[in-house]
Amino acid sequence: MAKILSVSARAGMAHLIEPISRALLRVGVTPNAVTVAGTVGVVFGSVFFGTRGHFIIGGIFVTVACLTDMIDGTMARLREGPNGKFGALLDSSMDRIADAAIFGSLVYWFGAREDDWITATVALVCLVASVLVSYVKARAEGLGFDCNVGLVERSERLIGIGIGAATTGFGVLWGLQAVLWILAVLSIVTAGQRLRHVYKQDQAALRGETVA
Repeated sequence: MAKILSVSARAGMAHLIEPISRALLRVGVTPNAVTVAGTVGVVFGSVFFGTRGHFIIGGIFVTVACLTDMIDGTMARLREGPNGKFGALLDSSMDRIADAAIFGSLVYWFGAREDDWITATVALVCLVASVLVSYVKARAEGLGFDCNVGLVERSERLIGIGIGAATTGFGVLWGLQAVLWILAVLSIVTAGQRLRHVYKQDQAALRGETVA
């Protein structure tokens, strides 16, 4: 369901994102600049608002992260001329920094500020699992395997955090905790799905077969 919602959201936003992307390209803004600017914004929002429990405005910064993820990719697709590979590396690196800022701020808020170390631990699990999910895919593809499987990717995690932050900010105090528990479980499952998928491909290759 999360995957379907994410795809639908991206399709719905495409009509807005493409004109913005074209406008940025016309004034000389590069996809890499958008990637870095988005990450700086998320880190700022996480440090100055997320760590203080200002979850509504913090959720806005998370939404910005979703938008910049879409904008820089669209800009790279629309830009004339060849695109190098550095942009992909930069994008993945900035994503890890942004994820660390988001979940790190939640670990601090729930642990140090609210003395809720159970939820803080769950937020930490989300952080580690999100890194693992991305690493398994990158490492698998580096080894020549396909790894486009799994329940939740970064977009689903950001959408979930945004929804949880908004519900908590508007008074549903358990909203963000619930989202963190769900993301922790689904992220661990996703890492397992990817490892299993690559294992099946590897075993099939040893037998001279192929896996669809």
